Amino acid sequence: MTLLKKIISELNFWEDCSKYGISIWQCPKFLFVVMGGVTISAMTATHLIAIKFAEENLTVISVVGVTVIIFTIGNIIVNSFDKIATANRMKTEFVSIVSHQLRTPLSSLKWSLNLFMSGRIGKLEGKQLEHAEIMKDSNDRMIKLVNDLLNVTRIEQGRVLLKKEKTDLSALVKELVEEVRSFSEANNVSLNFENSLQNSTVYIDKQYISMVLSNLVDNAIRYIKAQGKVVISLKKKDQFFRIEVRDNGVGIPKDEQRNIFHKFFRSRNAMRHRTEGSGLGLYIAKSFIELHGGKIGFKSKEWEGTTFWFELPLK
Repeated sequence: MTLLKKIISELNFWEDCSKYGISIWQCPKFLFVVMGGVTISAMTATHLIAIKFAEENLTVISVVGVTVIIFTIGNIIVNSFDKIATANRMKTEFVSIVSHQLRTPLSSLKWSLNLFMSGRIGKLEGKQLEHAEIMKDSNDRMIKLVNDLLNVTRIEQGRVLLKKEKTDLSALVKELVEEVRSFSEANNVSLNFENSLQNSTVYIDKQYISMVLSNLVDNAIRYIKAQGKVVISLKKKDQFFRIEVRDNGVGIPKDEQRNIFHKFFRSRNAMRHRTEGSGLGLYIAKSFIELHGGKIGFKSKEWEGTTFWFELPLK
């Protein structure tokens, strides 16, 4: 049944066409099926002609005619792929340029707000301070979004360079736990770290792995409805270090779990819970872990909780 659903999904040409903004006669999946049907029909027809008429000229003409048809369809398919690839490249370049242009004024605004709120050029009080804090929160969210878009652009263009260094994973997790503890307490969420390893030294890009772990822990805290708990564990599994982030939050609906690592995807529960997010964090996390030669995954049950995990090679 699952295989049948997968086949039906793959044959859903209209969805792909609308997604890429092209007609069905430019849709690669549809054209591949057409070419396959034409090829099979042509081979069968040529075989029957050769048997029935046994005329060399007629057989040659049939083969040439079929070749021309297949070549024409193949050319349309190649042009379709080229159109999609060009549009994707232009989109990526546009996002990169806009993100770079946005980051400078947003950073300037952040420093100006910090200066105002520090009181060094005049003390803010009451409503002034309240509105300044709202502006600062909004600015921080925009900076995070811009940074996420830049990371996605680097990933898509293959420009992510890993700067691996000797790192103690246990110390890295402990540092993160202390950084987010005040955030978890403000959300009535207990945060614990379980570690049974004496040695957890590994060569990784510390910045990127910290980003992955921070994203998973931040999501776990945000998606808990009321008082709850988040547990981070570190252990060895085969030839990998494995980090798990468990929560008793809203969980992920089963029918949406296959899309969880897609760009810009946010589950229904996340939307109902009114949490802020761009839907890029898990896509970026998956890309960074795979660049390290590791694996990432999760298991979840709606309204009971979720466990995200990732593994990094010991060597």
